[in-house]
Amino acid sequence: MKTYNFPSAGSWSDILKRPTQSKANLEKVVTEVFAEIQAKGDEALFAFTSKFDGCQLNTLQVSESEIADAINTLDPQLKAAIEKAANNIRTFHNNQMQTEAAVQIADGIQCWRKTTAIEKVGLYIPGGTAPLFSTVLMLAIPASIAGSKEITLCSPPNKEGKIHPAILFAAALCGVRKIFKLGGIQAIGAMTYGSESVPKAYKIFGPGNQYVTAAKQYASMEGVAIDMPAGPSEVLVFADASGDAAFVAADLLSQAEHGADSQVVLVSTEARMITEVQKEIDIQLQALPRKETAAKALANSILILVKSKEEAMDLINEYAPEHLILQSQDEAYFVQNIRNAGSVFIGNYTPESAGDYASGTNHTLPTNGYARAYSGVSVDSFVKKITFQKITEKGLKELGPTIEIMAEAEELMAHKNAVSIRLRSL
Repeated sequence: MKTYNFPSAGSWSDILKRPTQSKANLEKVVTEVFAEIQAKGDEALFAFTSKFDGCQLNTLQVSESEIADAINTLDPQLKAAIEKAANNIRTFHNNQMQTEAAVQIADGIQCWRKTTAIEKVGLYIPGGTAPLFSTVLMLAIPASIAGSKEITLCSPPNKEGKIHPAILFAAALCGVRKIFKLGGIQAIGAMTYGSESVPKAYKIFGPGNQYVTAAKQYASMEGVAIDMPAGPSEVLVFADASGDAAFVAADLLSQAEHGADSQVVLVSTEARMITEVQKEIDIQLQALPRKETAAKALANSILILVKSKEEAMDLINEYAPEHLILQSQDEAYFVQNIRNAGSVFIGNYTPESAGDYASGTNHTLPTNGYARAYSGVSVDSFVKKITFQKITEKGLKELGPTIEIMAEAEELMAHKNAVSIRLRSL
């Protein structure tokens, strides 16, 4: 990890750069894969699954018997944990369904919005180096609450052509039955165009590596909406003298183990904290099964000593972290002043892992600075709002002259006439 002591604000953007691959290389691969899928459908999907995942499939869709086997064989303790997490996530997301009242703009003019579900959604669930069954809950639960009619789920198979049973159990628990053995770019391409087996989606959701992120961005240019450009995971921890170095190190490592291209950042006003966290990372890293992956991520990661909490706050808002953990005596200051973050974890006993799994909030969050403009996934992500308006004769008499003046000023006389012809009839 690289350490910076009191860096100037002008250097922050360079210090805080995310690790990325060449965009040109990513786009070239994505373009080629998408073109094959669009032209050849299932044939291309079988070929790419063989090439990228190293397994030969006879069918893309997971069978009902495979789902039943997963439900019957999964460890009962894990099943119970998934069910508890699902209940918490459902409770939090149920609260997001709200109905707006109609607005009486003026006498005879009424406007309102109707919330409708996005009918066909595609969920991408990473499953390569780690089977993210928790992401199934984070996406399928709000989709079902919103009322999406067709939910398609894609996740990469292992070498034996199977999807992890916990992913299948979580999907079944959420009522998802259209599950396909597809990973990476080919999964996103399949849900973008549709194939003989895979339904086309109107909007695609889910995190992934840089290839998945690039594929989702390409899909958005092909007329399919996406949740956000969610790429490699990241966390920023702020810890002052009240923080616990062992806790901070554990939180940093929990994100570092996601992947070699993950990034973790510690910002502190205490030199002692940075030194102690480094020691704790060295100790805790050795006990991790994924220590090689975490060590690679740590090479891209940063420890920053700042002069004050105000300077820390400015740096945090510039970085716009996916996850922000606050171990501070003055947590209220940070809560009040944070503008750019995906999800915030407050206090020494609120690990980021809680949000990843079971506290109820959603873990599908904007990365790579997109928290400046994007929110994390919620029920809102699976709905759209249609506006309505109804104007009576009295309402048009009152509003019509205003419309006529504005339309004529913009030299759009047909717009004006659409009002004038009605006014003349009254």
